[in-house]
Amino acid sequence: MSDLTKEPAGEAPETAADTVTNTATDTATDTATEASADAAAEIAEPAEATAADAPQPAAVDPRLLVREAGLAGYLADFKRRVRGGELGSLPVVIGLIVIAIVFQLKNSSFLSADSLANIGVYTSGLGIMAVGIVFVLLLGEIDLSVGSVAGVGAAVWAVLSVTHGVNDWLAVLIAIAAGVVIGVIHGFFFAKIGVPAFVVTLAGFLGWSGLQIWMMGQEGSINTPSGSLVENLTGYYFEDKAAAYGLALVAVLAYAGSLLLDSKRRKAAALTSRPLSEILLRTGVVAVIAFVVAYVLNEPAGARGLPLALVLFLAVLVIADFVVRRTSYGRQIFAVGGNAEAARRAGINVNKIRISVFAISGMLAAFGGLFIASLSGGATKNLGSGNTLMNVIAAAVIGGTSLFGGRGKIWSALLGMLVIQSIQQGLNLLGMASEIQYMITGAVLLAAVVIDSVSRRTQKTAGRT
Repeated sequence: MSDLTKEPAGEAPETAADTVTNTATDTATDTATEASADAAAEIAEPAEATAADAPQPAAVDPRLLVREAGLAGYLADFKRRVRGGELGSLPVVIGLIVIAIVFQLKNSSFLSADSLANIGVYTSGLGIMAVGIVFVLLLGEIDLSVGSVAGVGAAVWAVLSVTHGVNDWLAVLIAIAAGVVIGVIHGFFFAKIGVPAFVVTLAGFLGWSGLQIWMMGQEGSINTPSGSLVENLTGYYFEDKAAAYGLALVAVLAYAGSLLLDSKRRKAAALTSRPLSEILLRTGVVAVIAFVVAYVLNEPAGARGLPLALVLFLAVLVIADFVVRRTSYGRQIFAVGGNAEAARRAGINVNKIRISVFAISGMLAAFGGLFIASLSGGATKNLGSGNTLMNVIAAAVIGGTSLFGGRGKIWSALLGMLVIQSIQQGLNLLGMASEIQYMITGAVLLAAVVIDSVSRRTQKTAGRT
């Protein structure tokens, strides 16, 4: 027999019946398996189709839910923000109320027209300088030279206007321009060379103080001429009552207009917007504050009217706030302060932003120096020294601007200076020594930094950073 006809040892030959049986069995098994798979597919496909075709709930802006809930929604949102560490201006507002109550109980003249006018005037110069510090703090940096830059600005004006007879307006503009140049120098060394801002501005503090002393010469002081532009910065009052009430009306209308315009733009972009009731409520609160201040400045006995210094300070605040909140440049400042490397990768010219911010700080420092010269009666070689730097930085921090960068508002300068100047005014009325004022201001500054640190830690815990 050939190999082709041999069967393997130990295996029985497969018969025709076996072949048919095995084939039928395999076919039946495959058919059952396919049927099961088809059935499973038929069951799964409708389920998937149902899940895919089912309408998904639209994402709802939580701010819209808050506004739809009315007053209860705002209260719930307020509690949520406080628990999450988003305190905003709440601590400083509460502090101002407590300060007013305490000092008014101690001395009934604290809230008098003359006292409030003094607070407004003395707040203006340092407050303008604090606005520049807010810009720098938004970057997460510090400027230690603002006091000496203020002294240089006052010295430049005094030497040009008083000593050399240059036009008063031109001398003021040159003094402010000198502050811009100084700020650019600081920003250049910080942004381009890489020297830490702390070191650059500390060196500037020493160097510009020396320049100020050299410019003032042997006499060391130059008195402000009577009737000069610089003297009027803090010495001029709008005695016409229409000035204070008119400014209050303009402020209220401008605020309401900005809210309405913002609401219109957000509606056009299909974004959530403030309802008309909220706009009216906010405008009403601002109107009450504005007209009460106007009344206090105009009506009581001893009232001198609206101080020019306060008007200029408010103008600086409004312009700076618009730049920070409503322009791409302002958003870039926040971006650089939040994360410089991320901002650079996003295409932002980080060096340009840093240099320009220090230029703004120098400009406002020089402008504030002119207010200090107006209050002190002239430019001196010591102008801007003492506690000037500490008060300016403390005002920005106490008002709510973070030392860690990327968070804060321009109006922090106003709130912080109101706290500091209110404390000083109240202690002066009580006859307290200056060293007591320093200690209390230092304690308030420390409390503000502690609140900021705790707030950041709480936000991090709540997942909001």
